[in-house]
Amino acid sequence: MSEGAGLLADPHEVRAILVASAKAGEAITYSEVLALLGHHFTRPKMRALCKVLAFVDDEAEARGEPELAVLVVRQSDRLPGQGWWVGGAKKHGHAGPWEGPKAARLIRKLQQEAFDFWAEG
Repeated sequence: MSEGAGLLADPHEVRAILVASAKAGEAITYSEVLALLGHHFTRPKMRALCKVLAFVDDEAEARGEPELAVLVVRQSDRLPGQGWWVGGAKKHGHAGPWEGPKAARLIRKLQQEAFDFWAEG
């Protein structure tokens, strides 16, 4: 079985999309990522994308790079969806709501870390 087998998309392709987003200093929506991968937005596709994002972040962590999944946001409020918060909030010591000013500050901080890292590379 090859690396990433059974995933919606090739993790390397998803990583390339996210690195390009980080270099541009911009978050990207779930719909935009899915479209770049040749998919229409559906909730099942979004959930499948979240599995790929977790894989991408695990690899980034192993390389000492900042996480990238935090760049993928909902169009409505520009924050990551539940899939990110389930693991990401705890990892960053955030016990509050997954929306609102405190959540937005955490996301902006983590996104800025990715922007800064990839702007230098």
